[in-house]
Amino acid sequence: MLDRPDRGGGWEEVWRSLESVEYFDLDLVVEYALLLGNATTIAKVGFFLDQHRESLMVEKRHLRPLRAHRPRSPHYLDRSTREPGQLIADWNLVVPLQVLERRWGEVP
Repeated sequence: MLDRPDRGGGWEEVWRSLESVEYFDLDLVVEYALLLGNATTIAKVGFFLDQHRESLMVEKRHLRPLRAHRPRSPHYLDRSTREPGQLIADWNLVVPLQVLERRWGEVP
């Protein structure tokens, strides 16, 4: 879903769906992300796991190989909109504030 969020209903749906999962086989998640060979997707996976270290019991050994394959320069979380956001330097990922702060469906 992080690789193709357009097929998962958008970022809110993707994020909420992933957050509802209680357990991931993190070794398989890392292996699959690396097999995709897409630096942006690898950064998205790394960023998500980094944000959920405690609840998913993510260890440094899971993040290390992902960091090694992150983009060399900043990439947008969502290339299609290039929405302004915050650079998460650890992942070279520009994350929209809506995602970073989980501002789903806020009323202005």
